[in-house]
Amino acid sequence: MTTVTNPPSPARPVSVPNMLTYGRIAAVPAVVACMYWSDILQGGLALRWVALVIFIAAGVTDFFDGYFARIWGMHSSFGRMLDPIADKLLVASCLLMLAANGTIKGWSLWAAIVILSREILVSGLREYLAELRVSVPVTWLAKWKTTAQLVAIGFLILGEAGDKIVPVVTMTGLTLLWVSAIVTLYTGWDYFRAGVRHLIKE
Repeated sequence: MTTVTNPPSPARPVSVPNMLTYGRIAAVPAVVACMYWSDILQGGLALRWVALVIFIAAGVTDFFDGYFARIWGMHSSFGRMLDPIADKLLVASCLLMLAANGTIKGWSLWAAIVILSREILVSGLREYLAELRVSVPVTWLAKWKTTAQLVAIGFLILGEAGDKIVPVVTMTGLTLLWVSAIVTLYTGWDYFRAGVRHLIKE
């Protein structure tokens, strides 16, 4: 991983990419509410489909906010700060709900723990490096890691409702969760090395 130092761009809180990111953040309580109502309050499996639709819509915004930022030249320090926060909120809240309703259990809990621990580690490193005015660019592997996580969580959100149609939905989600956890370990180590290198220089 290479590191670059860039002056921050002006904040544009109402740009189209940032509005899409806001939408992803707003989707978090909606997805959690549907899952909670479905599993904890016994609201029925239909709510899992509703949660999945909202989750997919939120995941799509993760692609388009970056796409529009690139083609329209709307990159800003505010957007770079907010985008990973939105991703982490969505992933962490869904993993916690999936653990609470028993979709993720047993050994698979370790995959979720690895993913959440990595997110905390990277957040801390980014905060430290930001004080040094050092930007750590997101690698393509990290982007694929996020995609694998979102796909895995999508399968797991559907879970039992999907198993009634295709019996391997939950198992597919758990397998993809382990794959993303393994990739997460690698990308987390990459960020950690970058942080330690600057820590040693200081």
